[in-house]
Formats: sequence, structure tokens, C-alpha cells
Amino acid sequence: MSSAYTIGHYVRTTLPRIGLEFILPSNPNISVFHSLFKSCSETKDSRWAFITFRRLLESNVKPSDLTFSLLIKAYVADASSSTVIDSPNAKIEANQIQTHLRKSGFNQYVYLTTAFLDFYGKLGCIYYAQHLFEEMPRRDVVSWNALICGYSRNGYDYDALEVFVQMLREGFPPCQRTLVGLVPKAIHGFGIKSGLDLDCRVKNALTSMYAKCADLQAAEVLFEEIFEKTEVSWNTMIGAYGQNGLFDEAMLVFKQMQKERVEVNYVTIISLLSANAHLDSTHCYVIKTGFATDASVITSLVCSYAGCGNIESAGLLYNLMPQRNLVSLTAMISGYAEKGNMGLVVECFTQMLQLKMKPDAVAMVSILHGFTDPTFIGSGLGIHAYGLKTGLCADCLVVNGLISMYSKFGDIETVFSLFSEMGEKQLISWNSVISACIQVGRTSDAMELFCQMRMYGHSPDAITIASLLAGCSEVGFLQFGERLHNYVLRNNLDMEDFLETALVDMYIKCGRLESAERVFKSIKEPCLATWNTMISGYGLSGHEHRALSCYSEMQEQGLKPDRITFLGVLSACTHGGLVWEGKRYFRSMREDFGMIPGLQHNACMVDLLSRAGFLEEAVIFVKNMEVEPDSAVWGALLTSCCIHQELKLGECLAKRLLLLDYNSGGLYVLMSNLYASKGRWDDVARVRKMMKDTGGDGSSGISLIEVSSLEKMNNSLCLSDLSLNTNYWQLSSPH
Repeated sequence: MSSAYTIGHYVRTTLPRIGLEFILPSNPNISVFHSLFKSCSETKDSRWAFITFRRLLESNVKPSDLTFSLLIKAYVADASSSTVIDSPNAKIEANQIQTHLRKSGFNQYVYLTTAFLDFYGKLGCIYYAQHLFEEMPRRDVVSWNALICGYSRNGYDYDALEVFVQMLREGFPPCQRTLVGLVPKAIHGFGIKSGLDLDCRVKNALTSMYAKCADLQAAEVLFEEIFEKTEVSWNTMIGAYGQNGLFDEAMLVFKQMQKERVEVNYVTIISLLSANAHLDSTHCYVIKTGFATDASVITSLVCSYAGCGNIESAGLLYNLMPQRNLVSLTAMISGYAEKGNMGLVVECFTQMLQLKMKPDAVAMVSILHGFTDPTFIGSGLGIHAYGLKTGLCADCLVVNGLISMYSKFGDIETVFSLFSEMGEKQLISWNSVISACIQVGRTSDAMELFCQMRMYGHSPDAITIASLLAGCSEVGFLQFGERLHNYVLRNNLDMEDFLETALVDMYIKCGRLESAERVFKSIKEPCLATWNTMISGYGLSGHEHRALSCYSEMQEQGLKPDRITFLGVLSACTHGGLVWEGKRYFRSMREDFGMIPGLQHNACMVDLLSRAGFLEEAVIFVKNMEVEPDSAVWGALLTSCCIHQELKLGECLAKRLLLLDYNSGGLYVLMSNLYASKGRWDDVARVRKMMKDTGGDGSSGISLIEVSSLEKMNNSLCLSDLSLNTNYWQLSSPH
């Protein structure tokens, strides 16, 4: 057990009684102090955090940026106590810590200065907070929000409003979290006090502001209060509903606007398109009302067609545009990238440069997300070089796009390099690199990064948890998966569809079908992906009848199955030997849902028929397939030949697989076993030699088990214990 862990355990129980001198080792390192700060944060004891910091300085241990981050976090955690807020000692200690922060040069880190700014606001030290803000060489949106929040919390609404206006003038977009509770009410209150809220234009602006802050109830009240609604009022309300995903309500407002005979303008059309209005109908309306020559409307149509995957219509409109712009060309790039047509993506990018347009971060990210095939690595490197040359690689969004691209290329070392060079690591960046590790099978690295992310003060969101759950599914790390589930429940994280699906999948892959069922039954309206996961899980666990019942229940809920659904159903039939049911569901794909079965569906049917002893029928099935059989189809047939000792057919299939350049060691093992079942030992030796000569003998296998003591298990139930030991992973001897 590490000294950091031991100290972290004792600080929660015995530190107040015996003091630091009895706990710290003779030569403590910085990780020991970090563990102490973390424990002080958990126990909300800022007094001991300050004493620990003084001891750190006395021990000549050089503090890092993480040291100050954990120290501030301990104070902020304790700031909920009125005794801390009212204590003069807390303010003196805060000034002393700030002095050390400035001396060490870490005041250049925006996230540290912002954390201190927020702490001063909670202490009521507005003067210090303002002075600190003015000293900051660089600011981000979070810094502005911290100052605005500090003013508002302490009753300085007018000052909060002034800072908000200054923030907008300097080009910083407001953060929804701050605006919802503070700034809108301050602005609205100022308008009421001054009597300006009676003006129609002011009400329109306030309605728009509340809508952008997702406070639709306030927006609706203001809209209804407007006595003479202009086209701006109606457009604002259509846009308000559209921005918040209430598309039906947006269309109702538009219809009411037409009933009131209010003139429609180009903003109305753009607002309708943003509200996900029916594209073809809206396009017809545009032509009918004469807006087809308006550049803004055509650009919005191009973006909408490209966004919904209709790249052909988007391309036709784009080619008719008299003057092309960066927005429409970026939309085309994004559409082509979604389709995987990287040739046209590169062509559009070249066209962008030829038209002397300067690609922005959005265009760069659209291009980078299209790189999924490693054969385009040359083009990807070229885009990366362009980003470095133009300075776009300084943008966090672009770096995240590069991380995503290189992870798809399997170049995890470049991913780590890009991440380590980032100055300010936002949550989205941590999520990107954690996801990259999971994609390339580096699950232990992903979990280590997660612990570092928590130590830097970032709280995981649904995307973080879903990525880590996928990693737990890959390696069967049930204990950590359960901790993640507990974190979701304790912190009331929004249960997005993808997170619910990831939880169900994790429990299934870790062999806990009962837990997966409990999670599944707790979901009010499971999405199709969650149903598919449950159906596949039942099949994999040998509960084929429950899988088919789950499929029937899904249809009763009004959900239409997709190709993945049928793959799970057919696999369940294969595992259970349900030949008649499998045939029925296979026919249902085409007859009831108009789907053409893919190679995987055909491979399932071949496996089902041949395993049940219907080899002749399986061969006829393969001959009648509409698509050319691949190695999976022939392999399924060969496996059954081994089961039923059909040597002649097996030899024919093996030759066909070799012609397909299928050099898997499994092929040779199957043929060796088939020859052995017939007592043809010379052929067994020949096949084994062929396997060795072609390098198809494979690599040694390993078993992975999760080892943990009872004490570790008890302590691991809380995600706030950040010292995850990735040495839990133990590999048995190769077999």
C-alpha cells in the first residue's frame, strides 16, 4: 500500500487528533501532499489544508500547478460553511496563498487564477476578485463568468451587468450556466426599473436572451405581453423554440404568424430552417415567396440539406450560388466528410484556398472528423501542417479534432503528444484523449488519464463515463464499471441514451446479466440501441428465448428494428439452435421491413443451418446469396464441417478461403482438427507446418483477472478516491 494512500486514509480519521508530524514520512514527496490536500477537500477542512501547505513549503518541496489546484479546491469545498466565509483568517490565508501563486509563476495559468477569482467571490472579497481579474494576462469565458457570478452573489447587480456588457464587447460568448440564473434577471430588472421594458424592441431582445438561456417559460410570458407583435417578435419566438428543440411549437408559431398576416422575411425562413422544418416544403415556400435569390436563405438551405445527409441537393444548390461563402463551403465539407467522401472534402478545401477564403476552426474540425480511413493519412498530415502554419492548431477545438483523427489512424503516441502540449486542458480535451485510448485498446491508460482529470478538478460528464464504460466492457473491469455507475447515480447525471446503453453493455460484457436487466428496466423509454444491446446480451448469455421475447416487446413499444436488431436476433437463434425461428426472422427482414440482409446476417444463417446438421441446405443457401460470400460465411460453413466431420466439403472450403487470402491461424487449426478426427495424422502434420511457415500460428494467449483486497474494494466504491492503481491488472502465464 502506497504512503500517499495511507496518509490519505489517516487524514480523514486521525489528523485532527494527532497532527501532521505523526503522519508525514521523514522526506515527504509532492504526491504525499497532494493526497493530503485531496483528503482535506473531501472532509471540507480548509484549516488543515493551509497547515499542510505551510508544511510543504517548510519541507522545501516545490509546489506544482496541481498543488495549487488541489489547495484551492479544498478551500472552495469548505466555502459552503458560513464560518469559513465569515472568518477573517480565511481571507488572510487566501491572500498568502495568492502571493505564493504569483511568486511561483503559476498565476499565468488561467484555470488557477479563475479558481482563485471564484473563491474570492464566495468569500465576499469583491475588491480582491476585481483586482485579480484586471491582473490576468489572458481570460476565458469561465473567468468572466466567475467575476459576474461574484458580483451577483454579493448583490452588485449593476456591476455584474457592466462586466457582462464588457464581456460581449471583447467577443466572449456568454455561458448558459451563468446567464440563466444571474445576468438575464439583472438585465430584465434594470429594464423594469428604468421603464424601458415597455418598449417592443426591448421585449424582443429580452425574449431572445431568455430563449438563449433555455428559460422558455420567461420567453413565452414576455412574448404574450407584447401588444403589437412585429415580424421581429414572431421571428424571435420561432427561433427560441427551434434553438431549444421544440420544433412542433416553432411551426405552430409560424402558422399563427401567417394567420395574423404578418409579413415573412428572410430571417423567418432561416429561423424555420433552424427549427428543423420540413426541408422540401420549406424550399418550395422559399421559391414561391421569392427568397430563392437571397444569399443568406440559400446558405441556410445548403447547410440544412448537408446536415440531414442529402448532400446531392446541397451540392446542386451550392453550384447555383452566384457568390460562394465560407459557411456554405464548410457545410459541403461537413456533408462530404459525414459520407466518408474524403476526395471531395480535399477538393472543397482546395477550392476554399483558391477562392482566398481563410478556413476557420469550424471548417478545420469538419475536415478532420472526416478522416476515418488510414489510407488518407497523407491528406490528414497535410491538413495538420496547414493548421500549424496558420496558427489554427492553437484552437482547442482543432486540437481535439486532430486527437480524434490520429486516434482513428491508431497513432496513440501522437495523440499523447498533442494532449501534453495543450496549455489549458478543457473537459472536451480530456474526453477526446480518453476516448482515443479506448479506441486503440489502451484501457488502463484511459483510466489513468481519468484519475489525472479528476485531480485537475474536472468533473466527468456523460461522454466521459460512457467512454470509460466501453473500456470496462472490453477488459471486463466490473469493479470500476460499478464505481462509474455509482457516480452517475450519486451526482444525478443526465441519463442520455448513449450512457444508458453503455451501462447495459458493460454489465452484459462483464457477465452481470441481472444488473443489466435492472438498469434496462429502470429506463423509462429505452432507445433502439439499448433494446439492441439487451437482445444481443440475452443471446450471448444463452437466453435465446428471452432475446426473442425482448424483440417482440420492443415492437410492441412501437420501435422499428434495424439491421443490428436482426443481427442480435439471428445470433440468439444460432446460439439456441432455433432453426425455424431463425428462418422466419431472416424472411421478416425483407418481407416486413424491406431490408436486404448483409454478409453478417447471411453468415448467421449459414452458421445456424450448418450447426443444426443441415449442411446441404447451408451450401444451397450460400449459392443463392445475392452478395459475394466473404471469409465469415465460408468460415461458418467450415466450422460446421469440423463438427460433423465432413472432410471432403471441408477441404473445398479451405481451398476457397486460401484463395480469398484468408491466412488466419484459425483456418489451419480447424483443418488440423478435421484431419485428426479422421485419423489422417500426416495431413495434420502438413497443415501444422503450413501454419508455421505462413506465420499463422498466432501469438500466445493471456488471461486477465482483476485482483483486489477487501479493503481496496471498500475504498474503491467512491470515485473521489483518485488514486486508481492500474497495477490491479494481473496477467497470468501465457497459454
